[in-house]
Amino acid sequence: MTNRKIILTGNFGVGKTSLFNKFIYNTFNDKYLTTIGVKVNKKVVEVEGETVSLVVWDIAGEINQNKVPTSYFLGASCVIYVFDLTRAATYLNIKSDLDYLQQFLPESMIKVVGNKVDLVQEDVIQSRLCEVPVDVDTLTSAKFGTNVEQLFLSLATELINN
Repeated sequence: MTNRKIILTGNFGVGKTSLFNKFIYNTFNDKYLTTIGVKVNKKVVEVEGETVSLVVWDIAGEINQNKVPTSYFLGASCVIYVFDLTRAATYLNIKSDLDYLQQFLPESMIKVVGNKVDLVQEDVIQSRLCEVPVDVDTLTSAKFGTNVEQLFLSLATELINN
């Protein structure tokens, strides 16, 4: 079995914990509960005939914050940077955050995910994406599970093929 560490990071309130809970437990809670420190759990998936244990770390807060130990990021095979499609403030620092992650974790895959797609009208999504200063890998809805399982399965596939 292959083990891979995946980090969920991004600003406060973007839905990192909701994505974590949807993928690991297939649950969703409308109540906002701040993550303190880090939540870690794993899910074993089968991709391309191979068993992969995805160890997912849901890290509280923002990347550049002194309260988030850099040791949380060490050994990560992939970082999922999550932003909230409904709040432009959550992607204002995305470029500098991604630059930092690429310098700190040069061997890690980084994916950019716009969450809460269910709260944005279809015709507004493209204009929101034009405001994001980097390419977005996928759009998700933790509430409805839109693209959540696919996100993690495609990551697992990429990780075993690289």
